[in-house]
Amino acid sequence: MIICVGSVKGGVGKSLISTNLTVLRALKNKRVLLIDADEQGTSGDWTDHRTDLGISTPWTTVRLKGSAVRTEVQKLSKNYDDIIIDCGGRDTASLRAALIVSDVFLVPFQPKSFDIWTAQKVSELVDEAKSLNDKLRSYSFINCAGTRGRDNDDAKSILSKIDGIKLLPVTVVLRKSFSNATAEGLGVIELNSDKKAIQEIIALHDAVFKTQK
Repeated sequence: MIICVGSVKGGVGKSLISTNLTVLRALKNKRVLLIDADEQGTSGDWTDHRTDLGISTPWTTVRLKGSAVRTEVQKLSKNYDDIIIDCGGRDTASLRAALIVSDVFLVPFQPKSFDIWTAQKVSELVDEAKSLNDKLRSYSFINCAGTRGRDNDDAKSILSKIDGIKLLPVTVVLRKSFSNATAEGLGVIELNSDKKAIQEIIALHDAVFKTQK
């Protein structure tokens, strides 16, 4: 499966999701390619940090930009079970190239007005992408959520009405364990210190990969 994790706004936790999904797929003995297509290079830097710490890294990470995302994925897709593409938080050539070759477009939204207001722009981007890639399935979910309050539910209500993007029944809460794991070059499941965080990322994984046998 080829998954593009992206958005048209920065700061929604795309790299956190990309790296944690990569770890989960690798733990299932899948051949995984992690593509860092974000100008900030967070996923690539995280993999480098992990390698520098001497932690086993049973996947391949490459940095690609622009049209190279599409051409290299087309070349490499037969060599991997899963490809996870971490795209930047803007409407870039890299994001559009990724959507042409992806099976799934996974869009994290923080439950904040500035983030939710971008949902219609994402819907328009999905509509354009599907004209070139009719197999593309697009999903949204709440990421970096609060532990209480109405913000999560209000955001879900809005996202559930966005054309072309299915809202997943998954909420990933902003938890310190995610940043702690990242600092140690790990996925949160490897850090194994926060059962709730692990349950949430596994729930997201299962919701995304449920159609894959």
